[in-house]
Amino acid sequence: MTTTDLHALSAAAAARLIAEGRISARELVESCLARIRAVDPQVEAWAFLDPEHALDQAQAADEWRGEGRPTGPLHGVPVGVKDIFDTADLPTELGSPLHAGRTPGRDATAVARLRAAGAIVLGKTVTTEFATRTPGKTRNPHDPNHTPGGSSSGSAAAVAARMVSLALGSQTGGSTIRPAAFCGVYGFKPTHGLISRHGMRALSRTLDHVGLFARTVEDLALLAECLAGHDEADPDTRPRARVPYAALAAEEPPLPPILGLVRTPIWDHTDADTRAAFAELGELLGDGLQEIELAPGVEEIWRWHQTILDAEVALNLEPEWERGRDGLSAPLRAQIERGRVVTALDYQRARAQLAPLAHSIAELFALRCDAIVTPAAPGAAPEGLASTGDPAFCVPWTLFGLPAISVPLARDSRGLPIGVQLVGARDGDARLLRTARWLSARVAATG
Repeated sequence: MTTTDLHALSAAAAARLIAEGRISARELVESCLARIRAVDPQVEAWAFLDPEHALDQAQAADEWRGEGRPTGPLHGVPVGVKDIFDTADLPTELGSPLHAGRTPGRDATAVARLRAAGAIVLGKTVTTEFATRTPGKTRNPHDPNHTPGGSSSGSAAAVAARMVSLALGSQTGGSTIRPAAFCGVYGFKPTHGLISRHGMRALSRTLDHVGLFARTVEDLALLAECLAGHDEADPDTRPRARVPYAALAAEEPPLPPILGLVRTPIWDHTDADTRAAFAELGELLGDGLQEIELAPGVEEIWRWHQTILDAEVALNLEPEWERGRDGLSAPLRAQIERGRVVTALDYQRARAQLAPLAHSIAELFALRCDAIVTPAAPGAAPEGLASTGDPAFCVPWTLFGLPAISVPLARDSRGLPIGVQLVGARDGDARLLRTARWLSARVAATG
């Protein structure tokens, strides 16, 4: 591999080569920047990029290592950061003209932990407006006439187009899993509260998650290991023992995992290519794929999610509503208006329904399966850029805060990626990553 091809390395491989002194951080960043110059005019994954600043960070990383100082597991590795995470040295504009030119005074916790691990924040990736449903400028790397998904559109596209090997995103409905599926990369939504959201623009405390993008499960596990942990500034995190996600994800399962196919009431929304992909997966896994049903009441999940989301979005975007509602898109204004009339009774009733159903889902993992499998989206990326696609297949697992990962396992009749979503038990993130790596290897071995 020449220095001009270094952008194609996985994060784990790049970090290893830098640690061994076989490549420099500057060479890696130069290769990524060259790749961006070559492909980003068509993809438009970046909201803000300062090449000189990126090279300065790389030079500092090389000097640090050259002085024999201790280095972190991502030393010298460039990462894309969704433009809803505060960065003290780069603008954070939230995908909205209301925040044009905004430069925070400090890093979000996830960004600070990236830097502590030695990573280089290459730039800010495009987000939809406030990480909601109104699209940004990004196009799908596989076909610019198709959406990359959202809201983490730039992060998914940048990783898929090999501009960076890692990127941060978020998910409140389907904003990590769906764009990962549409762009043909791995997207990971950890257990709610595993990674701090402090300094990430809030939409919904109940639903917001940090999301991770990579081209390998190994890289996802490495990134999760660097970011997971308690943060007093995020009340939904908690102290926990350090988990070696990368090592655990690389292990072979003691027994072949049992996957539980959950169709959900919206299975009819899937297209023919997605149903064919799942039929092929069933043929491959045989008895290892078993169809299971969720408890009664599951048909209400999407309504509960919408009620909670609308109310909390209205609360969190109230400053923008009061000061500059004309600068918000029409769909976002409509959502805020809905949220402002949600009654306290309806909101609390929706939240009260979650615990019983969450308990029944936990029993499935204890008694029936190692992971749930569903489509990541009804099909491949839709044509057109006016919509980011349907997040419905992601909503239940976001609502219950369960870890989920999109695995790029299939293609549709046009050659566009189709993602398979695996869902794990709460706090079973390492096991879920291991199952995803196992499934990817199993599918790859069959050609």
